[in-house]
Amino acid sequence: MAINNPYAAYQNNSVNTAAPGELTLMLYNGCLKFLHIAKQAINEKNIELKNTNIQKSQAIIHELMVTLDPNVEVSKNLLSLYEYINHRLTEANIKNDLSILEEVEGYVTDFRNTWKQVIQMNRQKQYAGQSGQA
Repeated sequence: MAINNPYAAYQNNSVNTAAPGELTLMLYNGCLKFLHIAKQAINEKNIELKNTNIQKSQAIIHELMVTLDPNVEVSKNLLSLYEYINHRLTEANIKNDLSILEEVEGYVTDFRNTWKQVIQMNRQKQYAGQSGQA
């Protein structure tokens, strides 16, 4: 099946060629996007749109949970935080609670920003290693 939309083709290609660290960053960004839409939907009293986007956020959190390496100590801590976030998203969906979505948005933003720093540090190390070989 050919993709006629150039933007969709670009998105598909960027996901298929992204490094694992960049995929995680994309997941965090996607989650933030869906949280933003869910917040707007609550303000507009659009329950269906709110529900759909909270569920999309939960699917991303679930994906982040299943990709954790259980043999790494930090993964155990992240798992607990992801479980908490997932629980809070369920509450926000049931109660139509903006403050809960804002709380979750804060956590996901922190994760995203930290992950972005990790990627940048890894790139700097990689670049330093390559320039030392020349």
